[in-house]
Amino acid sequence: MTRKDISTTRPFEFTGRLRSFPHAIRGVLRMIRCQHNAWIHVLATITVLAAGFFFELSSAEWCWIILAISTVWTAEALNTAFEFLADVASPEFHPTVRDAKDVAAGAVLLTALAATVIGLVIFWPHVAKLLQR
Repeated sequence: MTRKDISTTRPFEFTGRLRSFPHAIRGVLRMIRCQHNAWIHVLATITVLAAGFFFELSSAEWCWIILAISTVWTAEALNTAFEFLADVASPEFHPTVRDAKDVAAGAVLLTALAATVIGLVIFWPHVAKLLQR
């Protein structure tokens, strides 16, 4: 039986979806425990959320902040998963694996830079107003 045959014969079960949450949470916690860059993302996330509450961001501003945070976390999670798989597929050094890991890490960097720009656009007017007092 192929994978396609299995997926088309199994009925959708809501409880099955609920049972997948502990696996997803375990994955997020594993990423945070083993990826030092994820620690930076945790600190940045907490700082930005605190600043958002302090400056009483509008709903639209919160949407941009949440989008920026979730994009960086998604990129970091995909990068971490890719690194785990690459390490299993090629335990010995291989230049192509190195390049692939560098590209995946670059994707995280790009999202973090974009999130920083979004943060500056959102927070700068609030900070400027605070400094004028």
